[in-house]
Amino acid sequence: MSGYKELKTFPKGGIHPEGHKISADKAIELLKMPEIVSIPVSQHLGAPAKPIVVANDIVKVGQVIAESGGYVSTNIHASVSGVVSKIDKVMDASGYKRLAITIKIDGDDWLEGIDTSLDIKKKITLSKEEIISKLQKDGIVGLGGATFPIHVKLSPPEGKVADILLINGVECEPFLTADHRLMLEKGEEVLIGTQIIMQALGVSKALIGIEANKLDAIEHLSNLAKNYSGISVVVLKVQYPQGAEKQLIEALTNRQVPIGGLPIDVGVVVQNVGTAFAVYESVQKNKPLVERVVTVTGKNLKNPSNFLVRLGIPVSNLIKAAGGLPDQTGKIVSGGPMMGKALNTPDVPVTKGTSGILLISENESMRGEVLNCIRCAKCAWHCPLGLEPYLLMNLVEKGFYDQAQQEQILNCCECGTCGFTCPADRPLLDYIRLGKSIINQKLREKS
Repeated sequence: MSGYKELKTFPKGGIHPEGHKISADKAIELLKMPEIVSIPVSQHLGAPAKPIVVANDIVKVGQVIAESGGYVSTNIHASVSGVVSKIDKVMDASGYKRLAITIKIDGDDWLEGIDTSLDIKKKITLSKEEIISKLQKDGIVGLGGATFPIHVKLSPPEGKVADILLINGVECEPFLTADHRLMLEKGEEVLIGTQIIMQALGVSKALIGIEANKLDAIEHLSNLAKNYSGISVVVLKVQYPQGAEKQLIEALTNRQVPIGGLPIDVGVVVQNVGTAFAVYESVQKNKPLVERVVTVTGKNLKNPSNFLVRLGIPVSNLIKAAGGLPDQTGKIVSGGPMMGKALNTPDVPVTKGTSGILLISENESMRGEVLNCIRCAKCAWHCPLGLEPYLLMNLVEKGFYDQAQQEQILNCCECGTCGFTCPADRPLLDYIRLGKSIINQKLREKS
């Protein structure tokens, strides 16, 4: 961190877990194709897409196979070429069986008009409206984890105007390095993608926030950004969960999103660096979202790696390519150790929201004995949103959902900081997630 003084960060709470970025020096590799893929029709926040193909249809890479199921929804495209073998429910990362389109692979035949070359195309020719329409058609969603359809974010409601774009290059989750590698290897494309998003929003300023543990990415993007008007790189203090939207906004702009509000309420739109790259590929290369970079990592893994992966490929294939499942593996986690979720089986498909696969040993994955709360207040002290996790857990445990809602449980970003700091090993986040799901279900029923 030498050379960077008074680094910016968010003012309230947070922690600094060990980084374990053991795959940070591993260049992105192209993952070998399997014989079949199963592509879920719900890989985004909002309504599932509706299949428009049937069994025995022949499809090409980039072809729409499921159409958007509503405004907050998006298209799903074939990530491979071959024959649709079935449309049925398969197990996904949630642990539930959900509708997916299974394709038996035959060659690698791309839809005509998609540019798969490595040539960088800088000139942007589409209008604001054309950009938003293109991103909607190409199934572009936020690749930082939330998978929110980008066309919705780029179309603020009446009376709301963005004046600044923030690009999230923080990647504060321990172990994950996909965004880090993308910034190093596809920096030019990320900046062009940033320009495209700026044009779609009608803003003239963009800040790329990167934590100070990625000095090579900071230097690389800072040098490239000199040639892009309005785009600058800001170095941030290493502090979890700085990648969360509200914390990143406050760190970079000193603006505070109101409780229950959205970033657009303070004139900000946030996108991940992976999303900026996907935007570039869509607008400049006519390429739908059919693949993404995924980190496969773990302390006992033989070959921690960053792979470019076609959507629908089984997670088990990624693990095999990284050296195979280590002995005494206790958990396979989709995502990072703080916010990721354990998988029931490695035979689930990679989706748009799969940022990483983490293998944790039995010893490290075992939970400690849950003890009584000792009223130390560490969970409240470190909560970046100023919530009282111990209280929220108690309310949910006792079924007091209305009171939990009054105590702002829905404002929780599920960063896991509370559980990380709890000396009594109380499952705070588990109960908060349960409470949020029940309250959201009740709200949907009312509406």
